[in-house]
Amino acid sequence: MKIQVSPVAFNEYVKLNNVIERFLKTGLNGNVDYVIIDDASTDGTTEMMAGYRSAGVLSIKHPIRMGVGAAIRTAIRHAQKNHCDILVIMAGNDKDNPEEIPFLLDAIKEGCDLVQGSRYLGHDGTGGDMPLYRKFATRLHPWIMSMVTGKKVTDSTNGFRAFRLSMLNDPRINLDQQWLNTYELEPYLLYKALTLGFKVKEVPVTKIYPTRKLGYTKMRPITGWWSILKPLFYLRLGIRK
Repeated sequence: MKIQVSPVAFNEYVKLNNVIERFLKTGLNGNVDYVIIDDASTDGTTEMMAGYRSAGVLSIKHPIRMGVGAAIRTAIRHAQKNHCDILVIMAGNDKDNPEEIPFLLDAIKEGCDLVQGSRYLGHDGTGGDMPLYRKFATRLHPWIMSMVTGKKVTDSTNGFRAFRLSMLNDPRINLDQQWLNTYELEPYLLYKALTLGFKVKEVPVTKIYPTRKLGYTKMRPITGWWSILKPLFYLRLGIRK
């Protein structure tokens, strides 16, 4: 299988530098394409990544900020263009452990179509310095996801996942919708995988939030969380496809 690993980042100069260093130490870069999606950073992130080109780290930069969903779509299109079989998405803000990428890939090799990382399987779920509202929200969202899909999910908001690009050949999955440009695309894809008969599995992973002084998230409490809840209601009610 040909694999692409893609962190998504916007203005993550310090944290993304650590993401790259940690990934290179795994030695995985000899077996996979490593392509970072830069969503129009302005803090020096772009220039920092250029210094890693000799190590095989590639990057694609959006001319304007388009959102996480649009960045993942860019990663998908690049992977498809380069005939990759599997795409691994992970955070560009150092919350995910690159040493756990093989956990996702092992489940793919066992026949899964989409493998979802879960901080609530085999871990205490604290996630480091996670703000209180996110502790609540990361429990609420999978409960709703489980209710609307009829499939048990423990961590539907975790962006650390791998999936077969062949899934996207299904005409019932349409990622080229503008309403999926921000946080909607990820729960949309998981919902579709769960309800269309694809083989989905969760595997234990860690999710460590950085200290607050470094900035633990760019998601806004109200608008951001509506973005990840919206696909569940839209799809369940047939408002969107």
